[in-house]
Amino acid sequence: MNTSCRRFAMLFAAAILVITLSIRAQDDKAAAKPATPENAAKPAEPAPPADSTTQGAVDVGGQHIAYTAIAGTITVGSTDEQDAQLGADGKPQPGSQLALNAPKDAKDSTPVARMFYVAYFKKDAKAEERPITFFYNGGPGSSTVWLHMGSLGPKHVITAGDTHLPAAPYTMVDNPNCLLDVSDLVFVDAPGTGFGQLMGKDAEKAFWGVDGDANAYARFIARFISKYGRWNSPKFIFGESYGTTRSAVLADLLENKLNIDLNGVMLLSQIFNFTTDIDDPLHNPGVDLPYELALPTFAATAWYHKKLPNQSAALEPLLKDMEDFAMGPYAHALAQGTDVSAQEKQQTAEKLHEYTGLPVEYLLKANLRVSGPEFAKSLQDAEDLTTGRLDTRFSGPNLDPLSENAEYDPQETAISSAYVALFNQYVRQDLKYGEGQTYEPELGAVEHQWNWVHHGDPMGVNVSTDLAEAMKTNPRLKILVNGGYYDLATPFFAAQYEDKHLPIPQSLAKNIQYAWYESGHMVYVRDECVKQLHDRVAAFIKSADAQ
Repeated sequence: MNTSCRRFAMLFAAAILVITLSIRAQDDKAAAKPATPENAAKPAEPAPPADSTTQGAVDVGGQHIAYTAIAGTITVGSTDEQDAQLGADGKPQPGSQLALNAPKDAKDSTPVARMFYVAYFKKDAKAEERPITFFYNGGPGSSTVWLHMGSLGPKHVITAGDTHLPAAPYTMVDNPNCLLDVSDLVFVDAPGTGFGQLMGKDAEKAFWGVDGDANAYARFIARFISKYGRWNSPKFIFGESYGTTRSAVLADLLENKLNIDLNGVMLLSQIFNFTTDIDDPLHNPGVDLPYELALPTFAATAWYHKKLPNQSAALEPLLKDMEDFAMGPYAHALAQGTDVSAQEKQQTAEKLHEYTGLPVEYLLKANLRVSGPEFAKSLQDAEDLTTGRLDTRFSGPNLDPLSENAEYDPQETAISSAYVALFNQYVRQDLKYGEGQTYEPELGAVEHQWNWVHHGDPMGVNVSTDLAEAMKTNPRLKILVNGGYYDLATPFFAAQYEDKHLPIPQSLAKNIQYAWYESGHMVYVRDECVKQLHDRVAAFIKSADAQ
């Protein structure tokens, strides 16, 4: 190499060295710079855990049923337009507007709900011949742990009796009343509960409301039947408590928005019209239906606790008398308001005493109107006991002997720990899902953030027209209404009144069946009633599927 070439090579190497040192200095400076919103790494949206598939078997009515269980999540969008751009993996499809306009920070993205479910499929069954039923609880803001572990799934939590369960260990058994003998089962948790997640900007506002919630379930069902090839299967929905409110809206959405005909809708502990709620009727003066429709439950409860002056041998004849009194003489006295005569008011109070066991003086002081919490506090107050709300067979010590209203629900505190503990064990040990995750059985904050506006109407929620529209546009749609005599949260007589006042032709009333149980809101917590529930639901599915 000549001298000039060597000089050029040395100069070139020196230049490279200077550049390299300069770059390293800039990197070191950048590394030393504190993180700011501008230069910090943007958090990525967490990937969903993989679905878990396990095998199981259960014996029902002499049948040995082998099944496949799948625990996982399905992601749905908060609007139809957005949901249509999500792929099967829940992420925006490449080239879609969602993908092209995705913000740098995941928390600013369009809201989505990742909904947790557990599905049970009977082995060796043809999809087009096999009914499928979607189950969900209510709240709003409740997971479906209660229906999953208490009602018609393959496992059953033992909760015999009407007293607080002993602490762990609790007892879970194979469910001899599992519905897998007639239908595949899918237990679905509400957005934000269970192992589900809400993601994106203002996700709670998008999904926590009458319409946002029902649309999420409609999109979930559409995605589920696509994922598992169940478009041509007979389809049923089963909702409990607020889940019945959801069912009315959901049935209408499936029928008339997504073109998914349902074979049947099963309702447990129904509430459609929230202006008849007995929990707090005092703030809606002039509307006396809550008091009238709760009276049969008051009577059943007083009968159970032997508080009636003339205790009858059988419950159902008493309830029939009470229903006639509630919609007759009692309704007449209340309808007159301040014009009711002293004589009629006294006679009504004395009759109420015979049917409810409450003192005449108390009833007169209450102006013949007693709310649910007042009744729960007053019925057994002499024994310093509070009566249950979800199931009035349960009782517990008063928290405040001087309070006017019940301050807690003895039934809820009696069994909740068993359900939560056994599900957390079952889902991890048997279903092999949820390791490192927290299962949210209920979100107390949801109810206070819930958007009760329905179809743009800010008045009291009444979803009766939704179910009526579904029934009119699908005249073959069958409805099974289940309820407990001891349910003070959603009284059975209120459900019957709502359904007999649906805005439907009289000819469609025959499509509605009623089934009442000597139990409470969660009728399945009483062992005898689980079998009744199974037999009635199974017969309903078979008849609705065969039409």
